[in-house]
Amino acid sequence: MRVGIVGAGSMGTTHSAGWKYVEETGGGAILAGITDYIRSGAEALAERHDCAVYDSYDDLLADVDIVDICTPSNLHHDMVIRAARAGKHIMCEKPIALTIAEGRAMIDACRDAHVRFFIGLVVRFIPEYRTAQEVVAAGQIGEPRVIRLTRVSYQPFKATDNWFVDEERSGGMVLDLMLHDYDYARWLAGNVTRVFAKSVRATRPAAPGDYALVTLRFANGAIAHIEGGWAYPPGFFRKGFDIAGTDGVIESHKDTTNPVITHLAEAPEEAISDVAVPVSAVSASPYTFEIQHFYDAVVNDTPFFVTPEDALAALQIGLAVRESLKTGRSVTIDQEVI
Repeated sequence: MRVGIVGAGSMGTTHSAGWKYVEETGGGAILAGITDYIRSGAEALAERHDCAVYDSYDDLLADVDIVDICTPSNLHHDMVIRAARAGKHIMCEKPIALTIAEGRAMIDACRDAHVRFFIGLVVRFIPEYRTAQEVVAAGQIGEPRVIRLTRVSYQPFKATDNWFVDEERSGGMVLDLMLHDYDYARWLAGNVTRVFAKSVRATRPAAPGDYALVTLRFANGAIAHIEGGWAYPPGFFRKGFDIAGTDGVIESHKDTTNPVITHLAEAPEEAISDVAVPVSAVSASPYTFEIQHFYDAVVNDTPFFVTPEDALAALQIGLAVRESLKTGRSVTIDQEVI
């Protein structure tokens, strides 16, 4: 099946490497080409992977079987609807959309068009996170009670059009970066009933970075404490978790063997990606695992590991976080919406 990527930024670059890996290892996919409104970016990425540059999104839709959407979040709705109407299977970066109504319309359009629709919630494909979920699901630590998740990086930077810092286009740090952890916490403990959040930019909109603490209450009584931030120097990205259950605890944190550790930037500034992405200790990127899973499910007509409804539920939590930041109060999740 022929694959076309929309967007040649950091995620388009990451996804293109994943698709090329699938192609070169005999997975059956063919990376046909790339389109981007900044043509030079598409040309550079296409040259790297020996594929075509499409002049427009319509040209790409006419020539591929699968569309991989790696554009600013506010464009997801329109592009998914157009791809569904064109009969194309769709992989789309998170968040699914910026409103529940748009997300639901996207799911409905793909169902009506009989095309597969997948949202890239890549944390479910990071080995340590997936292993921990399997341990919890197997009941090995009893019932989860307290979940602590950390995801702190540097603020994305782009020489032009840094849409990440425009909340109207990205939803801000609490909807872009932290969405992964809302989804993961829900995967571990089930439906979320209440949200409370505090952040730097909620009270200081002009702050040079952002940092937030979010508390989730679950229907089963569990609590999640989620730390997120665009607060580190360029090049630094730290993530980790601990999950306390009634019979045990699971932990995964980077650099926990020494009591005090100093990290200094080693890579030259020009070698640092404009957006931090998670890495894995295994040979392939979690994005490659994710892409291979999506492609196999499309080809074999098997269920996705993460559904569009899961993505919509994560969005609902993220929107409740934004509402809590605005009001300074806890926000109740309406279980009937999703």
